[in-house]
Amino acid sequence: MAMGIEQRRHPRREVVGRVEVFDTIAEQTVGVLGDVSAGGLLLIASSPLPDDALFQLRFSLADEGRPLPTIEVGAHVLWQAPAGAPGQYYVGMRFIGLAPEVARLLENWSQK
Repeated sequence: MAMGIEQRRHPRREVVGRVEVFDTIAEQTVGVLGDVSAGGLLLIASSPLPDDALFQLRFSLADEGRPLPTIEVGAHVLWQAPAGAPGQYYVGMRFIGLAPEVARLLENWSQK
């Protein structure tokens, strides 16, 4: 039985529109969301991030036009690669120490 190339623990959902991701420690925007799951996110950054770095991030999602509570999460850089557009980088990050209510919110959101 053939398995898919990529196996993920959590379903991902693409983010529609521009959702900025804010680094709460550096107090600056680090990029925009590409997709999100209960386990992590794809960040589209305007510059590479330090490999293996830890961040405290904040972003807001909407569900069918209805804003959800602002999400604050710890995130760990797993990988990064240049994106198709000049000066953009894809950064794969996993969430660290999610509060149970944030994990539930992200799980519910990403399964729609």
